[in-house]
Amino acid sequence: MRPLATTLDHRFLLPERSGNGLHPTILLLHGRGSDEEDLLSLAESLDERFLLISARAPFAFPSGGYTWYEVQESGDPHQETFLTSYGKLSRFLDDVSAGYPVDPERILLLGFSMGTVMSYALALTRPALIRGVAASSGYLPEVPFLSYRWQELGHTAFFISHGTEDPIIPVAMARRASALLESAGAPLVYREYPMPHTISEQSLRDIAAWTTGFLP
Repeated sequence: MRPLATTLDHRFLLPERSGNGLHPTILLLHGRGSDEEDLLSLAESLDERFLLISARAPFAFPSGGYTWYEVQESGDPHQETFLTSYGKLSRFLDDVSAGYPVDPERILLLGFSMGTVMSYALALTRPALIRGVAASSGYLPEVPFLSYRWQELGHTAFFISHGTEDPIIPVAMARRASALLESAGAPLVYREYPMPHTISEQSLRDIAAWTTGFLP
């Protein structure tokens, strides 16, 4: 199977252990300065029945790799670049759902850092399409230019993992995301780990176990 021509460059890995038909799917969204190869390294830790699709952010990052948006002085996303990436990612979700053997009832997002920010944005604006979000070392973007469907999150589950020693995105921002989602009634698991801005072996084991819970 060849990669689709769509809004975002990407790689995909078909399930190693699955029958024919539609597959539970994890869409991987990397952090700033990385690319679509980065989170594919997690594949050996995830259940072999998942179809994995790893997307590349659309903007080149000056220090190498790619980024989803520019960061303003306050730390907030730059509106124009953020909305450009959001639009491409939203269309990408539609394209891969139609063009790959994706089970529409079992689409998960797994993001790291900026990829988590984009995962939140996509899940909160289109919750009917997203079954779960593994949000690692990121934050929920409270921006005025997106309309979140807070009342429709009963179908979408979240696993938030964050390091208490994160010097880039403070753990307080993960706690804020947890509080917002809990207030909205979303199914939620929240975990903190003694780690910096990364995915540790323990957090990855917990993420993998959580995602396996969505398999039939």
